[in-house]
Amino acid sequence: MTHALFSHRKHWAARLGTAPFLPMSRAEMAALGWDACDIILVTGDAYIDHPSFGMALVGRLLEAQGYRVGIISQPDWHSADAFRALGQPTLYFGVTAGNMDSMVNRYTSERKTRSDDAYTPNAEPNKRPDRAVTVYAQRCREAFPGTPVIIGSIEASLRRIAHYDYWSDTVRRSVLPDSKADLLIFGNAERALLDVTHRLAKGEAIGNIRDVRGTAFMVARDWKPEDSWIEVMSTELDTPGAIDAHVDPYAMSPSAPAPQTPEDAALIKTAPIRLVPKAERLAARQDVRARTVIRLPDYDQVKNNPSFYAHASRVLHLESNPGNARAMRQAHGERDVWLNPPPIPLSTPDMDAVYDLPYARAPHPSYGDAKIPAWEMIRFSVNIMRGCFGGCTFCSITEHEGRIIQSRSEDSVIKEIEAIRDKTPGFTGVISDLGGPTANMYRMACKSETIEKACRRLSCVFPDICDNLNTDHTPLIHMYRRARALPGIKKILISSGLRYDLAVRSPEYVKELVQHHVGGYLKIAPEHTESGPLNKMMKPGMGAYDRFKDMFEAASKAVGKKQYLIPYFIAAHPGTTDEDMLNLALWLKKHDFRLDQVQTFLPTPMALATTMYHTEKNPLKKVLGGKAESVQVVRQGRTRRLHKAFLRYHDADNWPLLREALKEMGRDDLIGNSKKHLIPLFQPAGTGKQPEGARAPRAEGGRAKPGSAKPNAARPGTGKPAPAKTGSSKSGSDKPASGKPAPTSRGRPPQVPKHPLSQRRGGGKSH
Repeated sequence: MTHALFSHRKHWAARLGTAPFLPMSRAEMAALGWDACDIILVTGDAYIDHPSFGMALVGRLLEAQGYRVGIISQPDWHSADAFRALGQPTLYFGVTAGNMDSMVNRYTSERKTRSDDAYTPNAEPNKRPDRAVTVYAQRCREAFPGTPVIIGSIEASLRRIAHYDYWSDTVRRSVLPDSKADLLIFGNAERALLDVTHRLAKGEAIGNIRDVRGTAFMVARDWKPEDSWIEVMSTELDTPGAIDAHVDPYAMSPSAPAPQTPEDAALIKTAPIRLVPKAERLAARQDVRARTVIRLPDYDQVKNNPSFYAHASRVLHLESNPGNARAMRQAHGERDVWLNPPPIPLSTPDMDAVYDLPYARAPHPSYGDAKIPAWEMIRFSVNIMRGCFGGCTFCSITEHEGRIIQSRSEDSVIKEIEAIRDKTPGFTGVISDLGGPTANMYRMACKSETIEKACRRLSCVFPDICDNLNTDHTPLIHMYRRARALPGIKKILISSGLRYDLAVRSPEYVKELVQHHVGGYLKIAPEHTESGPLNKMMKPGMGAYDRFKDMFEAASKAVGKKQYLIPYFIAAHPGTTDEDMLNLALWLKKHDFRLDQVQTFLPTPMALATTMYHTEKNPLKKVLGGKAESVQVVRQGRTRRLHKAFLRYHDADNWPLLREALKEMGRDDLIGNSKKHLIPLFQPAGTGKQPEGARAPRAEGGRAKPGSAKPNAARPGTGKPAPAKTGSSKSGSDKPASGKPAPTSRGRPPQVPKHPLSQRRGGGKSH
């Protein structure tokens, strides 16, 4: 049974009012009349009081319920001293690495240390430790032993079970036993956070809070919430598609099929023979399902056996729909990690309430005039929704925010645009984005709530768009029109990743977008051209791209605008062969694309593509029983460099590697000095000697280093850099394509999250 987010009775400290900024020092606490904080939030990011930053959203949410919330931002983790700065909290420490996973934040896809941090004043690097959640939680324990510690955010969320860690090339334990935290909150955390906080405030011990959705914790191996609970081995459930068969509403109990699972066995009764109505039978099964826990292979099994790892990953993703997900547990030594089902998505009124909280919409004054790149990137943008039903295997949004779209009301979005216009310094009349994880999933949902709750698909749009999915773009079109009609608004750009396979179903939307909301360049992400890697990504084929390209060009021509599509591609994704990358390079050459910003696949915890990378098995299909499908994986540095070089076939520094590879592949015919050849025979003097990625002034992934100028991605049809402009850098951008860090949970370098509790923009990704 769900409830409105703000249905709790407020804590007594509500009488103290609202803080202009949540305090970061004892002096600020004293000015507010506080003798202590109820909750202290520790974060690896700079504190920016804006709903796109997790600690601000969480802090203001708790403040609205009457709690005194303090912030410890980017503390010195080498001792516990910095964690005592605000004193001991009366309730608990809340710990997060920040909007991004700390390892993705600090290291490139080649495991090299990054030279800057978008979430730190003046982009200064090395202001957070590796695996920050674990380190911060341990320091909180040292600072005030006995004080509860709750961990959350993208880093904790994606490490809630045993997981492959790319940076150490090992399978690591859940973050719970390593951090010694009392509780982990994963996914959309608002509802669980308020439930837990109010119960702690009433005196309940944190060790007794075991029934909140979206939470994980350590328990004894034989622990169950109640004796009536049923434990099922995951190996009994690793089947594709729906697990529960359709129920015959006229089936009589004597002729019913024999029970196949413990769930079925639990429904067998000795009652007299009678007709069992369908609704009653389904209700009984749902009741049993709600009291079932799935035991995943234990840590040692998944660490030592790739098949068990892939199987556990598959089951975890199949149990991700809040409408039918069951609890899970995984042994770590003598104890288990227990995972409750995912949180129920927020309603539109709840979303509105969260975004309508009294944010200062600015960095904390203690930072002075320091520039914080993440803030500069999003201060004129508006998040309109959460979640993504795309299910791309390389992206962590689905695992974190879920597949069910949670949308704000149009009135709430318009209200925030007006607040930006009236209150944000430096506003010039241009809204840099109305979006989120995607640009165009606003208010899209399954046509049937019953079907949605029963669905076990990993994607609503792969291999094709589900017939039950409502793809109506009308509410989004209406919002665009209303937003750009506001007084003082000169331009509304759409910078979040566009799902073009959905967009082609609405010619009116494409026309609206292209003619009014694109600033010259629209970035979209086919990711590849070949079916092998696309199938492993769960991405549509190039047919959808071609249809969208035709619509885009026609809409631009109709209003006399010269606008260009800038495609994103991923190199070295699992399932990609050298021939696939060669074919992609030939496609780029055919269409005269000379990409500047390219990405190499970065395996992030819990993603299905990461499972493929680690196990070389395909978790999209049945894994156990000798039926696992093998996946070709690129691990070697030379091959990874080669795949990236194919994307930049026009770069002379890549020609020696490409010549060698083309000869090995028997494709010498592509080496020559005419237009039909991919690369030339000759090597210009002074080229081809520098290692890939070492060319100043660019950092890994084509991202400009602080203080350096960087050209735009090549303009299609010219091979020349486009002029640098200002604005936001995703679709509809007027800013250089490389001027904005690229998405993280998609196997790419860091980008500003749009959703506060995730690492990509943990919100928005390019599709």
